[in-house]
Amino acid sequence: MRFIFLILLIALFGYSLALVIYNHASNPQVELVFATVPAMNLGILLVITLMLGVITGLLLGVFVFRVVQTRWEIGRLNKELELVRARHIQAAAAAAAATATAAASATTQIQKTEEIQTPPPVV
Repeated sequence: MRFIFLILLIALFGYSLALVIYNHASNPQVELVFATVPAMNLGILLVITLMLGVITGLLLGVFVFRVVQTRWEIGRLNKELELVRARHIQAAAAAAAATATAAASATTQIQKTEEIQTPPPVV
């Protein structure tokens, strides 16, 4: 279906272009805002203008899409960075708690060992 639509679109564009080129036998001079185009067929001028517009639109579209895509990627990465930072803080807190528990346990073990090794006072 796409190929049929594409073929019809190309045929319609070609027919329209042929009508524009062959029906404008005169070659008027076109004055633009910043320049004057020499006398040429209006159909050819129309095709040139169309091509320049399509190329400009594609280039701007690609540029804008890259900018938007980069912004989305930066936002996604910032969210992921905050998530990783939060996980890191939780892991550091758990490690600190485990270290404190281990230190307290070691201190208790040392005290018990000292009590066992200390001879009772002689009276």
